[in-house]
Amino acid sequence: MPVRVVDTATPSSQPSPGQEANTGHPSPPSCSLLSAGRSFAGTQNVSSLQKDEAWKVNVRIHGCDLDQGYLCGTMEALNVPLADTPVVTFWEGEIVDAKNYTFFTGKWEASPEDDIRHWSKFPSFTPLLIETDGGKSLDFSNYPYIFMRWKEQYFVNVGVDCGLTIAGFYYVCFSCSDGSISGFYYDPNSSPFQKLELKCTNEKKSGFTFSSYELQ
Repeated sequence: MPVRVVDTATPSSQPSPGQEANTGHPSPPSCSLLSAGRSFAGTQNVSSLQKDEAWKVNVRIHGCDLDQGYLCGTMEALNVPLADTPVVTFWEGEIVDAKNYTFFTGKWEASPEDDIRHWSKFPSFTPLLIETDGGKSLDFSNYPYIFMRWKEQYFVNVGVDCGLTIAGFYYVCFSCSDGSISGFYYDPNSSPFQKLELKCTNEKKSGFTFSSYELQ
C-alpha cells in the first residue's frame, strides 16, 4: 500500500488463459507456517528518488486453501506519513501451483515481462524453468518455497482518501522452512520494486497479536 501517486481505474479481475486450472498437478507442500491464524511482522521499503523510507508492517493470514490456490488476510502498516492511525487493508492471494495459477498474472496491468522481472528478484525462482505457459508443467509438491500474489481489496479502518493506493499487488515468496516472507510491490504508478520483508512471529501460537478490526 504505497503512497498514492495518481488515481487509477480498478483493474479487471478476469483470469487469463494462463490461470486456467490444470488438474494434473499436485498442490504445493502443506506447511503449518502458512495457515489461518499465523502472523508475520517486518517492513516494507517505500523509498523513492526523493527520500528513503520504510514502514513497519504486520500481516495475519485469515484463510488458506492450498487445493484451491487461495489465501486471504489483513495487512497493517504502521508509521505511515499523514496517517493518524495504522492503516489496515484486506487482501486476497493466489498461490502459484501450476494447477490454479501460474507465474503469469494476466491482469492488474502486469505483462509476462513484468512478471518475470519481478519473480527473478527471488533467488529461489532461479532454478525453475519457466516456459511460455508460465510454469504449468512444474511440480511444486516438494519445493521448499511457495510463490504467491497478494492483492489488497479494500481499506478496513480508513477511507479511500487516506493518501495511499491499493491499485497494485505483491509478488510474494514464502519459505516453508522458517516462515519468512519476501515480496515486491508492483504498480506502474508507484516506485518500482518496493520490498516487503516479514518474519513469522507466532511459531508457537503465541506472541504477536493483531489489533481488533471488524471485516465487512
